[in-house]
Amino acid sequence: MDQERLSFLALHSLNGIGDLLLKQLVSYCGSADQVFKTPKGKLLKIPGIGEVTAEAILKGKSFDKAEKELTKAHKSNTEILFYTDSKYPSRLKQIEDAPVLLYFQGTANLNHAKTVGIVGTRQATTYGKDIVERIINELAPHQPLIISGLAYGIDIHAHKHSLKCDLPTLGIMGSGMDVVYPAAHKETAKKMLELGGLLTENSFGTKPDAHNFPARNRIIAGLCDALIVVEAAEKGGALITAEIANSYNKDVFAIPGSIGETFSEGCNKLIKTNKANLYTSVKDLEYIMNWSAQDNLQRKIKSSSIDLNQFEPNERLVVELLLEKKAPMAIDELTIKSSLSPSLLASLLLGLEFKNIVKTLPGKLFALTN
Repeated sequence: MDQERLSFLALHSLNGIGDLLLKQLVSYCGSADQVFKTPKGKLLKIPGIGEVTAEAILKGKSFDKAEKELTKAHKSNTEILFYTDSKYPSRLKQIEDAPVLLYFQGTANLNHAKTVGIVGTRQATTYGKDIVERIINELAPHQPLIISGLAYGIDIHAHKHSLKCDLPTLGIMGSGMDVVYPAAHKETAKKMLELGGLLTENSFGTKPDAHNFPARNRIIAGLCDALIVVEAAEKGGALITAEIANSYNKDVFAIPGSIGETFSEGCNKLIKTNKANLYTSVKDLEYIMNWSAQDNLQRKIKSSSIDLNQFEPNERLVVELLLEKKAPMAIDELTIKSSLSPSLLASLLLGLEFKNIVKTLPGKLFALTN
């Protein structure tokens, strides 16, 4: 058993250690395993660590729970992905409050080239279901990964129609991997494992308690390139997901609805307050997302001598932006298009310059060396 992974999971199992504090501990100590070997005096110097947490770390009692969790994962064919793993979704790595570990079952590529979230009310109307089918049918040529929350209504219809169209679809759960909720969707969830998958941040046995779903929504928002709200009341989970997506600088779309209809109020409000783009057909999404340009980018990549597999996800993002532009770019433009912080972007550009991939031009412009 990999000691580092076991130590990471043991840390995650401790009460009082959330995602941000866990990252901080690993950063200060060098590794998860080293955290448990660090003297109490040094642990107490780490911001956020008090007497109780330091004592809990040094007692190491969470290792038993971690071992049981890894055994359950192995028996159920579940992957536990840590934020340091290459398979961990690169889109989530760019979000400050992303979970430090994920449980995954299925065949989906979590770093799929194009990802679209589809969410909406649990009380879906015939109109809403028809719109979901139309959206997915029109998206099919792009072969995106369709992401939703496995809930009643719009969510499950998006999953089912994606499967019908042979598109991979990923369900983000607000429970443990062994607790499919609602139970009525177990059969669909099983089919999704063959073409897509299931993803959760919750440990085995976690019940679908109400507080888990807003947290689940941030994963949907973080994983998608574009989020489409199909039907939504003025308040509810779909609106929360849209708000989070906006805070992550994601492109949000909403389907307009009839005035006075309960499940049109949320979508119409998003559009009215400029928190969502109007969605009438896939052309709206293609225009905003510049997806035709992305298709051209794939051709540029194939004709380029650059092997993108050699780069970390954020490095690859920068190189792809420079490839797409085919012209020098200022750091401000790169910052906006990459959604990376200026300090992180500057560090990435310096690293790529050392690798002779990127060169600096007069006027603080950056370009590829070939």
